[in-house]
Amino acid sequence: MASRISRGVLRDLLKLRLGGVRQSSNAAAAMTSAAAGGAGAGPKIPHSSKKGRLLTASMLGLVIAGGAYVSTVDEGTFCGLLFQATKFVNPFFALLDAEVAHRIAVSAAARGYLPREKRPDPSILGLEIWGRKFSNPLGLAAGFDKNAEAIEGLLGLGFGFVEVGSVTPLPQEGNPKPRIFRLRQEGAIINRCGFNSDGILVVAKRLGAQHGKRKMEENSSSSSLSDGGIKHGGKAGPGILGVNIGKNKTSEDAAADYVQGVHTLSQYADYLVINISSPNTPGLRKLQGRQQLKDLVKKVQAARDEMQWGEEGPPPLLVKIAPDLSKQDLEDIAAVARNLRLDGLIISNTTVSRPDSVSKNPLVEEAGGLSGKPLFDLSTNILKEMYILTRGKIPLIGCGGVSSGEDAYKKIRAGASLVQLYTAFAYGGPALIPQIKAELVECLERDGFKSVQDAVGADCR
Repeated sequence: MASRISRGVLRDLLKLRLGGVRQSSNAAAAMTSAAAGGAGAGPKIPHSSKKGRLLTASMLGLVIAGGAYVSTVDEGTFCGLLFQATKFVNPFFALLDAEVAHRIAVSAAARGYLPREKRPDPSILGLEIWGRKFSNPLGLAAGFDKNAEAIEGLLGLGFGFVEVGSVTPLPQEGNPKPRIFRLRQEGAIINRCGFNSDGILVVAKRLGAQHGKRKMEENSSSSSLSDGGIKHGGKAGPGILGVNIGKNKTSEDAAADYVQGVHTLSQYADYLVINISSPNTPGLRKLQGRQQLKDLVKKVQAARDEMQWGEEGPPPLLVKIAPDLSKQDLEDIAAVARNLRLDGLIISNTTVSRPDSVSKNPLVEEAGGLSGKPLFDLSTNILKEMYILTRGKIPLIGCGGVSSGEDAYKKIRAGASLVQLYTAFAYGGPALIPQIKAELVECLERDGFKSVQDAVGADCR
């Protein structure tokens, strides 16, 4: 594959470069011919022309040498080179407005302009949760692909799972712009987007198309199920797809919004998430109270369970909580999760607090949720506490401040079965994904773990 790609690229570049050489040679010949009746000797070639031909020859040599090298490497090495090459694009995005850069990144993923991971994940990273086999525990958090535009391209980057949304029943613009602010030195972002969404119907159409494509691929293969019925990949492709649902800003019946989301989108999801923890929708976080959460989860579970499901059964239902919760809040949420047999929790969303590490940045005064490195300690402490409160019986997804394999490993040891990132991906780009996975393998092997599953909750034992 690498050889075919390199030969095609090489052929096109050769045409361009050789064409330039011919034009330069023809121009020089014409100049000589025009002056032949004059002094009897050819004209002196201008210095700029010499430099041009020298540059052309140099570029041609580089193309030939590069093509020769690429044609000899295996597909895995070539894939690695493509991921490393994306680092050169990151400075360009840094010059753009944060939301414009985000929009371009989503479009690039949707159009297949990002590299695709061809190298299989090491077996040590694999794990099975909810009857699904994850090739690795690293996922992309909700908020990047809000409207399910780029699922295939994002899964192709090598994530073990991708979560889209939050999706609201009706389309809404979200809060006024500007609403995303980079705290680059601190590796953080403040956002107050406010559930900007294309709405359930538009997202359902996109998910349906993706699901249909996946079904066609499954029907053409006789190996869609193996390992005792555990399914490899999910409803959108080789990785697992999560769908995060929210409520409209002006809605007076939050439960009805979430129920509508379940009825319309759950058939396309490998797992569902009730987002009740965004700080940018007025009153949303009040749904984390014990009685409010209990009532909401009951209604959403009932809506999911009353639908017709095949042998796989309904998708797991998770709740995403905030990091700004008291000890009593956490105990209440854990009690509801245990009593109602919730399938999982995501810990955590962004924080409205402003840790000391960002206090000197003038943007700290902007309203909204803070994500990225400054959130790591707070979200990891909440994660560990929730793992203890749920007695390790409920799968947890650790989210908040992950930017390295060591960070992911700390989340796992604190109780996370899976790990998500977003802000670090926005800064580091595609090259960060294989880097984190490789570092995570090193961490597991260093401490003698034979699998990710073995390390879950290690710091709580």
